[in-house]
Amino acid sequence: MSRRRLGQLEAEVLAALAGADGWVSATELRTRLDGEPAYTTVNTTLYRLCEKHLVARERRGRSFAYRLVVGEAELLADRMFDQLRYAHDTSVVLSEFVGRLSPQEEKVLRGILDQREQP
Repeated sequence: MSRRRLGQLEAEVLAALAGADGWVSATELRTRLDGEPAYTTVNTTLYRLCEKHLVARERRGRSFAYRLVVGEAELLADRMFDQLRYAHDTSVVLSEFVGRLSPQEEKVLRGILDQREQP
């Protein structure tokens, strides 16, 4: 099994929770993740996400169920912005980002930027 980059498992867990309808157990969540990481690893990740106030948990019998408490769009936008803050030259980073967009993604971004320019 290959090791994930730091923060990658958190991102995968958050994405899986965003795609879930309601509360999800750690066991169920584990099956939705690539490579089905160890149950204890998923539990530790969920605990840390709860501490960061990104995930809520509710007791269900002897275990817990989890759900995302922030919007996925807000969460990902915050992460993107946080990474951009560390760039020496943001224009180069943004240019690289835009250069990797698919034609459809570029069209969506262009539409969003055009809307912002309108009074």
